[in-house]
Amino acid sequence: MEPHHNSVTRTPLNNVVVQRRSKSKSYRLSYRSGLGAASRLGLTPALTARRLNTSRRAPKSHNITEKVDPEQLALLVKTEWQLSYVTPLYQFRHTQLKSYSRQLSAFIAAGKQQGLAVEVEGSQTTFRVSFSLVPGLTESDDDAETVLIQIHSKALFAVQDEPQKPAWSGWLTCVNGKPEYLRSLPKDFICLPLFGSVGAEGLSTLVKSWFQQTFDCCFGPLEISHTSLQWLMALWTNCHTEHSIQHLKMIWTLPAVPPLQVTYSVNPDDAWDLWISVRKEKENRGGAEKEEEEENCIDIEEVTRFIQGLKNHFYRHFRLDLSAGSLNQVSTALGSAKYSGRIKISNSRYMITTLTLLTECALLKMPI
Repeated sequence: MEPHHNSVTRTPLNNVVVQRRSKSKSYRLSYRSGLGAASRLGLTPALTARRLNTSRRAPKSHNITEKVDPEQLALLVKTEWQLSYVTPLYQFRHTQLKSYSRQLSAFIAAGKQQGLAVEVEGSQTTFRVSFSLVPGLTESDDDAETVLIQIHSKALFAVQDEPQKPAWSGWLTCVNGKPEYLRSLPKDFICLPLFGSVGAEGLSTLVKSWFQQTFDCCFGPLEISHTSLQWLMALWTNCHTEHSIQHLKMIWTLPAVPPLQVTYSVNPDDAWDLWISVRKEKENRGGAEKEEEEENCIDIEEVTRFIQGLKNHFYRHFRLDLSAGSLNQVSTALGSAKYSGRIKISNSRYMITTLTLLTECALLKMPI
């Protein structure tokens, strides 16, 4: 698939009108058959590296409002989103978002009639769905543009000027996706692997069902692994001198009966001093000729030593070895992340760094 540089058309332009797939029944090997994503993408090579990258570029502050509409950005930041992964969408077109808004509205209305969403707001409620493009929230020409979905509710017998209330929001994105994989997809597939949602669970279920039926995709839970949480801690701490992280807070769970939950808060300057000492140690080993390259790159060994330094400090004071437990949550003033797959980005200037890591996690979690 050749990349498109026009942000409005980051999908294949051939056959823009979505065709009914009943004419190609042999091709329609649905995920619902239980065969999984590999059955649909049988000709697509599997991801070659089924693990997180061991090295990343050090995050830099970006004024993302130069690329992304500030109003759309305000909807994305400072909200805690529940993450899922999404397999590639078949015949999804960014040029058809108005049609998708009408289709999903009708699907939700039908679901309400069947009693599938009564618990959301009650039977005397109507829903309005809006799909919109979020231009600029991409980093490479292979990334498809982000799509934002909003669902507003309104009482059936509300007065004419009564505003609609936000009932559910969601987005699909791909930031710095693995180019080898994205280019290997058949032309009718669009990859937006990272899905975030907030709002009524009944609406989340209906939205996912509509996507699965319309685009033959598959959703699954996306936990933020122990290693990914450690990466976020290190990447966010690396930003401290540009934008103070204000605190570094971790929640660990230790195996005990009952399980012991430990909240570990670190002064931001102490966290920075430890991080800088780890970075200098790497520079000393690498030699002067690699100094500039090393400054722009963070590797997993540095992350591991940073975390081990924090564990050692905790052990010296409390005689508890955090290595025996699991890291469940991290937070700074730049954002928070939980193992359960909940993420909040509190500073848009480092949004690209965070979404790049989460896109990678989503691609690795997909069953293809």
